[in-house]
Amino acid sequence: ITICSICLGTRLAPKEKLDIPVLFMPDTMKMYEAVVVIHVMRENGENWPYEDSAELKKDLKSSVTIAENGGIRGILWIYPVHGIPEAPQQQLVPVRCQARQRIERRLEVLLTGAVPGATAMPAARNSTMVNTNKLANIQEEVQVTDGFSTTLEFLYELQYQSDEIKSHLGAFVGIHLIQRERDTESGIITLIFNIVFAPNKPMRNEATLVVQCTTGGVWKFPMLFIATQPEVDDVINIEAVGLNKESIVTFKLTSQTR
Repeated sequence: ITICSICLGTRLAPKEKLDIPVLFMPDTMKMYEAVVVIHVMRENGENWPYEDSAELKKDLKSSVTIAENGGIRGILWIYPVHGIPEAPQQQLVPVRCQARQRIERRLEVLLTGAVPGATAMPAARNSTMVNTNKLANIQEEVQVTDGFSTTLEFLYELQYQSDEIKSHLGAFVGIHLIQRERDTESGIITLIFNIVFAPNKPMRNEATLVVQCTTGGVWKFPMLFIATQPEVDDVINIEAVGLNKESIVTFKLTSQTR
């Protein structure tokens, strides 16, 4: 994180705004921290009077600089800055299922970029693919929990564009991290998720799988969940008993909810 320095003697009028440019160019997928400190003094060099210097040193010692005579020489504003690198958006992953059916799918995501413990920067490529086959040579298997889960170095969560989409889709989608592996040469980490999609009606909604390293890096994998029309329950045949006469057929419907 680079913070452009402001020259000593910069004048700031009352209620005037001061813009401080901050440049962030991370070279690895971890959080960086910095602090912006603004030191303001009177233009004429005089101090701000403050009677109780003992109380001043106790309560305000981190936000002011005190002169020898006990007055306030300068005022400090301290702004912590956290730089969190985010990988480029990945290709959309479609998940398709017929309404009132259920599918399970393996989703393999590659965490590109310089991740913690990596020894090399991998070449840029498509980092998301759906793999329904069982993967071999897994180096490590991890335990996971439900929801926003912690698995050694990573957190993951399925995020939705709005609360309305979450209410339509959230109850029908489950995602769990089941395996993790690291390439010892390139340092690329592969996470393997199991996705369950069981829609009860046709829909087409998007969500984003967000993976965050506990050291600060973020990867986002957009997903599209598609539920097609369900199968026909039955065919009802009505035979006419004659012209201008009603024919009636009775059938039962059972509600699955209250």
